[in-house]
Amino acid sequence: MSDNNKSGYQLRADMLDMATGIVQEKVQRLLENEHMKPEGQRSPVTPFTTEDVIIEAEKLYAFVQKK
Repeated sequence: MSDNNKSGYQLRADMLDMATGIVQEKVQRLLENEHMKPEGQRSPVTPFTTEDVIIEAEKLYAFVQKK
């Protein structure tokens, strides 16, 4: 099937994949930044949740829906 003929479910799945990547990258950057701090000044980094991914996917979907 061509990318131009994706169903709504496929598009949403693609957006969830993209959102997961965005959120994972954000958490990874936070972790790397914390590791650069001196010992004793580091803060724990909260792992991402399903809700974080959904919020990011909704942002992507809103962008796609803009005219």
